[in-house]
Amino acid sequence: MARLRSRGIAARWFRNSFSIVAVLLILMDIASYFIIRSFYYGAVRQYIETQANIVAGVVNRFYEQSGSDYSEEMINSVEQFEKKNFAELMVINRDGRVYLSSSGFTPASNYDMPDYTEAKNSETHNGYYVGKMPSGEKYMAFTVINPLTGSGIRMITSLAKTDERIIALALGVLAISALIMLLMGVLGIYFIRSIVQPIQRVGATARKLASGDFSVRIKSESSDEIGELCDIFNSMADELANSENIKNEFISSVSHELRTPLTAIKGWSETIVEIDDEETRRKGMQIITKETERLSGMVEELLDFSRIQSGHFSLQKTDLDVIAELADVVLMYEERARAEGVTLSFAENDELAIVSGDKNRLRQVFINIIDNSIKYGKQGGRTEVSTAVDGNMIHLTFKDDGAGIAPDALQHVKEKFYRANSKVRGSGIGLAVADEIINVHGGRLDIASALGEGTTVTVTLPLKTSAANA
Repeated sequence: MARLRSRGIAARWFRNSFSIVAVLLILMDIASYFIIRSFYYGAVRQYIETQANIVAGVVNRFYEQSGSDYSEEMINSVEQFEKKNFAELMVINRDGRVYLSSSGFTPASNYDMPDYTEAKNSETHNGYYVGKMPSGEKYMAFTVINPLTGSGIRMITSLAKTDERIIALALGVLAISALIMLLMGVLGIYFIRSIVQPIQRVGATARKLASGDFSVRIKSESSDEIGELCDIFNSMADELANSENIKNEFISSVSHELRTPLTAIKGWSETIVEIDDEETRRKGMQIITKETERLSGMVEELLDFSRIQSGHFSLQKTDLDVIAELADVVLMYEERARAEGVTLSFAENDELAIVSGDKNRLRQVFINIIDNSIKYGKQGGRTEVSTAVDGNMIHLTFKDDGAGIAPDALQHVKEKFYRANSKVRGSGIGLAVADEIINVHGGRLDIASALGEGTTVTVTLPLKTSAANA
């Protein structure tokens, strides 16, 4: 597994999960030991207490039947005690001394019997004690005293085997707990590795992407969330690579687009300075003016795109007749279309279509669409512009029979910096700006095209309520 870092996933899992489970298992082991000990000690106590009460009952019956002389029956009961292998039976006289024992040996007079002392002072005449003999052996003793005679029956048993059994069971529980912790650790390490290693690969790949290597990808080895993350990351890498290619192409294209008019302006400026021919000078000034307007349009597109990206793009909205604005743009481009060998027609209608919009921005959209249809049109082709009102929406349609757009390029034409045909002049951001302008007007810009069959662009805008109801 990866090195255990103090702030890593493995370290957090160890602190938050494994360590807590380990503590709980340890507490469970301790609790299990005391529960097992209590159960076995309770069973032993119940047994010796039962045996002591049985003997005491027999002795008491002898006393009731024989009077004060029942020593012979007492001796017989002790000698015939059947549980000698498990417990020792003692008979205690009224002076507190053991004078009979099933083992055949009577302890010394100073023999300590805490259970007998407890029985003497107890209202139930019973006493219980767990302790250690001088030899160190652990034992349990129970004493019951006859209140009539003052003598007592004491049952004592060794706890050595009981403790061995308790320890064996406790060790069994401890072994199970250790096995659980080991299994949890192994499974946890496997699980964490299945998470950490893909994340480490994602991090390493991200660092390569950040350094500019857009060819790296992550191999997805599962279909879970980690696999989904890898797929998403690869998709992001594809987008970054595509964006990088588009950006590089854009920089190259813009550089070329800027260099061409600048070269023309510089060349004609030098020519005008050096010649006296009025016709040539006039022609040169026209070219300079045209190329300057071209440069200005490109700069405006770039500025608009920059405003959109920074969120500072704003509109100066007024109520306007969008059909009249479209007609002005068509009229402005008719001569340009004719010069390019394209017929530009407008199926104008007399409807009043009032929208709330920015006049200059909408004209910018119309200019961009018509300019594209002319640039990508074919010699002798047509561009047809039409309008249609549908309820509270107006549809402005621009249809040409030019080169068309390939299906794989069609889905990208409204993306920034994308150019479907790198051989045609342009910055690749005109449609992206136009799409944003229409979106902020509450409309949409749709493009349908087939390669070699032409392109249809539809601009849909909301009408003013009063105009829609007119």
